[in-house]
Amino acid sequence: MKLSIAWRLGLVLAGVSILGAGITGYFAYQANRDHLVKASEDRLLTATRVLMRQVTVALNDIAADAGLVARHPQSGRILQRSLPDFQTLGENNVAELFKGMMQVHPEYFQIRLIETAHYGQERIRFDRDLTGLLRITGDGLQEKGHFAYVFETLRLPPGAVYVSRAAINHESGAHAGAEQPSLQVAAPIHDRQGKAIGLVVINVDLNRLFAQLASDLPPEFKLYLANSRGDYLIHPDPARRFAFDRGQEALIQTEFPAAGALLSGQPPPRDFAVISKPATKDAPALAATFVHQSLAELSTEEDFIMGLSQPLASVLQDSRHLALQILGIVSGFSALAILLAALLARALSRPLLHIMKAIRRFTTEGKIGALPVARNDEVGELARSIEQMEMQINQQIKNLHAQREALDHLASHDTLTGMPNRRLFLERLDLALARAKRQKTRFALFFIDLDGFKEINDSHGHEAGDRVLQTVAERLGMIVRETDIAARLGGDEFVVLVEDSGDEAAIAQIRDKLKTSLSRPVPYRDIALQSGGSIGIACYPQDGDTTAALISAADSAMYRHKTGKR
Repeated sequence: MKLSIAWRLGLVLAGVSILGAGITGYFAYQANRDHLVKASEDRLLTATRVLMRQVTVALNDIAADAGLVARHPQSGRILQRSLPDFQTLGENNVAELFKGMMQVHPEYFQIRLIETAHYGQERIRFDRDLTGLLRITGDGLQEKGHFAYVFETLRLPPGAVYVSRAAINHESGAHAGAEQPSLQVAAPIHDRQGKAIGLVVINVDLNRLFAQLASDLPPEFKLYLANSRGDYLIHPDPARRFAFDRGQEALIQTEFPAAGALLSGQPPPRDFAVISKPATKDAPALAATFVHQSLAELSTEEDFIMGLSQPLASVLQDSRHLALQILGIVSGFSALAILLAALLARALSRPLLHIMKAIRRFTTEGKIGALPVARNDEVGELARSIEQMEMQINQQIKNLHAQREALDHLASHDTLTGMPNRRLFLERLDLALARAKRQKTRFALFFIDLDGFKEINDSHGHEAGDRVLQTVAERLGMIVRETDIAARLGGDEFVVLVEDSGDEAAIAQIRDKLKTSLSRPVPYRDIALQSGGSIGIACYPQDGDTTAALISAADSAMYRHKTGKR
């Protein structure tokens, strides 16, 4: 039996319609999948950069601790034995300083003061063991002159800081640090003639350091860290960590060949790599990003390469729901096309072509084209479903961008008060200093330390202390201009940077406003908390021409003000 032309046309149109719906669904799904993967890679790269910036900040903070002790006059007097009558007292004071630093920093395994003489003899040493902190004295003090971190540090100029390679600590008598991943951060101590007479060494627990930094990552994110040769220092598989220490080989360029371009021996055109790793029989498919970071401010033996990975299955989880929607739309439309193709061939040809053009535009330009959503038939339902799908994809992309912006905000602002943190303030201070030098203007730096804050915490609890900090932040924000900046450095310390501050009378007026604002009681529940603050002022250029000098001058002025009160 021969089919009529109408049937044949209907079947042809039905077949074409089914094929078109399938292609439309396929391209829509591919576009959604590609958008999700790209947005996830951008989010992963942002998280990796933020985490690497936190690592850099942490190492710089450790280096600052070592440099602080090295520059302390007491350290030089102990090594030179310039005050014999006060030698023991001086050593005890420095030992207490070491103890306090280790109490504040649980990632410190050990802090030592080592002299150049007597083959690098340890003079003062504090260790961490299973029971707590332990000062090593007498025969427990060892000669360390043959270790690289000693003789390499002694070659450095004043003010420089040495960072060793990350390795397993095999030194004898290391207590809690024995056979643990660690690195040494050391600063040399010089006499007045510039001769190296000793050094301060901080032994850092790498496991604890990176556990603290990565504690806020989602569980599905996996952390990688490699040295400049590609040896794994941190890996989700414990067997690959520090494999070189066991005479084995586990390299980042072997598992992720594209990351090999970031190794120091092959200068990369950029400092990051985005990698998609296909699934194997032992591991699922991964999306991974790696960042190469050079610690230019420190004398390091090697750089670090940090990476984060995420299973592609979790990235594409939302696309499965959309795939089912697309499949349902395609299936329904195909059934409808088979039943009504003969009658609706001419009516469906133009709107279908219009829909396909809009979808192609979305796949190439990412913009939602005009769709025939006003129709009350199946074509209109298809158009509305596709429009809804496109809106969901764009919404997911917007959500991913918002998450990335939230990560950037978290890295530069204090979580309690919402004020700029130390890192953002130092960046603004550097800009203000450069601008003042270029335009030959002046600015003022106000260093604020709250009075009686510890007593408020002790008497009323940390919730009351948090309320005081938040109220102070709100009041400082109301005082400063939009061109100025108020920030929280940490604890109960705040800073205010006022550009184009004017003469001393104007600065005094600003100081009085700050003191008045700080002295106002803070309402908390049914009581009023009385705090106040001590303010130190440093002005550019008379109090210093560097950020460090200005901060130090303001801090010293604040301290004089506080002690003068007492």
